[in-house]
Amino acid sequence: MSKAMELIVAGYVKAKSRRALSDLLSHRRRVLAELEAVTGINPAKAAEAVRDELSIIEAGIEELKPPPGSLPENEYS
Repeated sequence: MSKAMELIVAGYVKAKSRRALSDLLSHRRRVLAELEAVTGINPAKAAEAVRDELSIIEAGIEELKPPPGSLPENEYS
């Protein structure tokens, strides 16, 4: 799945869609929280995959950050 996530994030970065990346990040964080709350099975592998996806998404968001000093600090959050 991480190759698929890399392609999705690359598309959003190319389109400069920070909102789509933020939405994707929020969704994956919810998925991870739900996996961590699961009982009766061991979701460790799935949780690890989601954590890997979170890293990819966060890297994409970093790529879209404006250069330091180009915007006031509170304009990009």
